[in-house]
Order: sequence, then structure tokens, then C-alpha cells
Amino acid sequence: MSAYPALLAAGFRRYSTYRAATAAGALANSVFGAVKAAVLVGTVGSAGGAVAGYDPAQAATFAWVTQALLAPVAVFADDEVARRVRTGDIAVDLARPVDPQLAAWAGDLGRAAFTLLPRGLPPLLLGALTTGLSLPGAPAPYVLGLLCTAVAVSVSFAARWLVNLTAFWLTEIRGVLVLYTVLATVLTGLAVPVAWFPPWLGSLAAATPFPSMLQTPIDVLLARATGAEALRLLGVQLGWLAGLLLAGRVLLRAGARRLVVQGG
Repeated sequence: MSAYPALLAAGFRRYSTYRAATAAGALANSVFGAVKAAVLVGTVGSAGGAVAGYDPAQAATFAWVTQALLAPVAVFADDEVARRVRTGDIAVDLARPVDPQLAAWAGDLGRAAFTLLPRGLPPLLLGALTTGLSLPGAPAPYVLGLLCTAVAVSVSFAARWLVNLTAFWLTEIRGVLVLYTVLATVLTGLAVPVAWFPPWLGSLAAATPFPSMLQTPIDVLLARATGAEALRLLGVQLGWLAGLLLAGRVLLRAGARRLVVQGG
């Protein structure tokens, strides 16, 4: 078990070496946060001052917090594992004395732990200086919100792991990645709050793990969900996490058998 904390630390160190990329990403998140805040505040203003419980200050805060969590949660999928499947390097991962899924999960938690501050603080600071932030005054939302954020990172990892494992059966997964990115952009609440969705789209989002990746931690952090409702949302997150991790293990086992049959 000592290998996994070491892998988490290694993931932290790995991403801490990309200082220029981190700074560029923080700048991009801040710029897009300003654009998103202007759009959401304008939408609320044109709707009469409130939309689904969001006033202009809350809408602006939502925009800045989504940009702050975008990198740590890793809403968009990469193809790192898929490339290892395509080149055959995944065989090395399968031969190592650690579980491939748990090892990758630990590394991703290390990545998220590093990016939380350097990628998350700049958008929040810019938001505080420009539109202001409507934040809760009690500590409870922040404590439970950080827990929900950690689970959100894990849910995102489990979903991205599944997407990458389709490479065992597909020659090229770029189409799957594009579809995943489109769905994640909309259904996580990255573009607009899920509460703003029409009923049919809100029902569709609720039937997927995407709101658990971004909308749930934001609702808890901003105290839009408190008490029993916050715990219910955390329970939904944990349910999706368990289901996605189990599906990932089943898919990895099936892919490993296919790799052996193919002589990889």
C-alpha cells in the first residue's frame, strides 16, 4: 500500500515542474473567467435580476469558481492511457506490481493537489478585484466543499479512465474524446449552472456523473446546498465514483485479455 502515496507524491512533483504551462493555464482560466462572468451577469440582468436563484453576484462567483476548479478536476479528458494502449506500453503497466487503475488514480490526485492553488487562486483573486465574490461566511461549506472537490476529482478520473480504455477496441479515440468534451462542457455546469437547464436537459444531466464533477462541489462550496442536501449530493458523488471505478476494472480486465489474444 505504501506505493500509492509515493505515486501521489510523484504526480504532484511531475506537474510542479511545468511552471510555464501552469502560469499560462492560470492566465487562460482568468481571462475566460472574466468573459464568463460578464456573460452570466448580463444574462441575469436581462432576466430581471435573478435566474434560478442566482443574482448577479452569485452568477459572477459561479463563473470564477468554475474556472478555479476546471484544472484540478480536469473536466476535459486527455489520451495519455490510450496512447500507451496504442503503442503497447500498457503491457508494461499491467506487468508492474501495482494495480494500474489505482496507480493512475493516485497520480491524478497528486496532479489535482498541485494544480488546486496555482491554477485555482488567480481566477478567484481576479474575481475578487473585479466583480467581487459572494462567498459563505461559515467554515462548514468550505470543509465539506473541499471533500466534495476531492471526490469530484476522483469521479472525473474514473470517467476519463473509461474513455481511455476504449482504445483497446478502437484504433483512434479522438472522436470519443471530442464527444466526451462536448458532454462535459455542457453537463458538468461548466458553461452555465445546471439549475439553468430546461427540465429535459436537467433530467439528462442528473442521469450522468457529469454534475458530480463540477456543479456539486460548487453548490456545496457556495452554500447553495447545505445540511442534508449537501450530504445527499456527496452520496450521489460517491455512488458514481464506486460505479465508474467498478466499470473501469471490468473494462481493464476485458482489455487485458484482448491484449494477450492479440499478442501485445
